[in-house]
Amino acid sequence: MNETSLSLLGRLQSSTETDTWNRLVELYTPLLQYWLRKYDVTGSDADDLLLEVLLAVSKDISTFDHSGNRGAFRGWLKSILINRLRNFWRARDRRRLARGESDIDDRLAQLDDPASEMSQIWNRQHDEYVLGQLLAVVEPHFTAKTWQAFYRVTLEGARADVVADELKISLNAVFIAKSRVLARLRQEAEGLIESSSSFLAGS
Repeated sequence: MNETSLSLLGRLQSSTETDTWNRLVELYTPLLQYWLRKYDVTGSDADDLLLEVLLAVSKDISTFDHSGNRGAFRGWLKSILINRLRNFWRARDRRRLARGESDIDDRLAQLDDPASEMSQIWNRQHDEYVLGQLLAVVEPHFTAKTWQAFYRVTLEGARADVVADELKISLNAVFIAKSRVLARLRQEAEGLIESSSSFLAGS
């Protein structure tokens, strides 16, 4: 399989290659751990629930249909996380839930509601976190100067002519560097993040 021809999500759906799956696990584990802690799951319980979520993704990823819908994958991942959290707390906290002493169902309902503030926080954190991880994935594919030119102009907002002087390269080389890295980032991110990063939508 030509790795450069598919996004990370596309490679995962069409391949059983261990390194591709490991990349997704590496990509999402810290984010999922954060949200498990946010819903009061810690220690070995968090480890077990994290594995359940990742196994559910692994089982159904090949049939996941993006259909061009913005945020489809993060929404699908969120629904898996919510279902596992709901099952966990209903099994562990039945008495408190029955007495109305636990607010976990209300908190999960907020996360499940696409219009809620909590759901918007999930969307934003998901996209920002995954983008940060993809930057680390993509960087080794470029020379130091190409990456520096992209980083200074796109992420730090430096003027292209200033960066050209700093790196002792032509102005055109700065624009080419930016274009090449953005193209690779868009390729890797396709289907995983679509909306939050203004520079991904840039040229």
